[in-house]
Amino acid sequence: MSLSTSLGDADLPPLFRTADSASLRGQELYIRATKLRLGLAVAAAALAATTIKPGETWDLAASLVALGFLATLVLEIWLLGRNPERDWYDGRALAESVKTLSWRYSVAAAPFSRGLTDAEAEQRFVTEVEKLIGDAPADSVIVSAPVQVTPRMRGARSADLVARRSLYLEHRIENQLAWYSSKATSNSKRARGWRLTLIVIEGVGAVAAVLKAGGIVSFDLPGIMAALLGAGSAWFAVRQYEALARAYAFAAKDLSTVHTRLCRIDDEAEWAREAGDAEEAISREHTMWRASRGAYTG
Repeated sequence: MSLSTSLGDADLPPLFRTADSASLRGQELYIRATKLRLGLAVAAAALAATTIKPGETWDLAASLVALGFLATLVLEIWLLGRNPERDWYDGRALAESVKTLSWRYSVAAAPFSRGLTDAEAEQRFVTEVEKLIGDAPADSVIVSAPVQVTPRMRGARSADLVARRSLYLEHRIENQLAWYSSKATSNSKRARGWRLTLIVIEGVGAVAAVLKAGGIVSFDLPGIMAALLGAGSAWFAVRQYEALARAYAFAAKDLSTVHTRLCRIDDEAEWAREAGDAEEAISREHTMWRASRGAYTG
């Protein structure tokens, strides 16, 4: 039996899309809040270095600094209560775990080898996904549909080994390999860019300090540069560009080796084992990503 269709994210169980959406929303909220918090810190430092007195006593700049700190406090309380970072990590953990189980089932990789009947394989899939749901924090991802195998997944599983191998190599391994390679390159460039930016800020800060010491600059420019350096360093730490670049590069190298190995397989038992190992290689990067953030590891 040949297989001419692909297997994309839209063909996976609804739970994948629910978890993926929850993760993306959490990520967007967390990143926006972090940018705002760091921006408020820099703005407060800049205002603290100035004096704006519409009258004889009241300092408008100091009032704005107080408002900036109050806004930061409110933002911190919101982050503590809403915790979008947790939704980001937990949602991604569940989405990727469902995705890897779906691919295992669809191409008859371990533990869903062709040695199982269709009913047995489907029941095992449902059981494994239900375990993931049971282990996941209940308030991070709200399950809105029953666990099910999609028609496209069943169609892929029913195809012959040659068709499943082609499907898996093109739409899973090659897709992930391209994604990891692209992310490794972009994160490496961003890491270098931010390193250079921080070096420039440090250099400007040093010059500003000398100018203030010599009386050439009267306001607290060194303090502003120190706040800008702190905000930049915090953002660099949050985004983890260097660590991600290394992790993605390693994953891409691993998948390149996996692709070569899978191309030569023409035995069902060997395919089930090797395709299962391939999914382990993909899952390993996600596990490392979650562990680096102290998140639920599914």
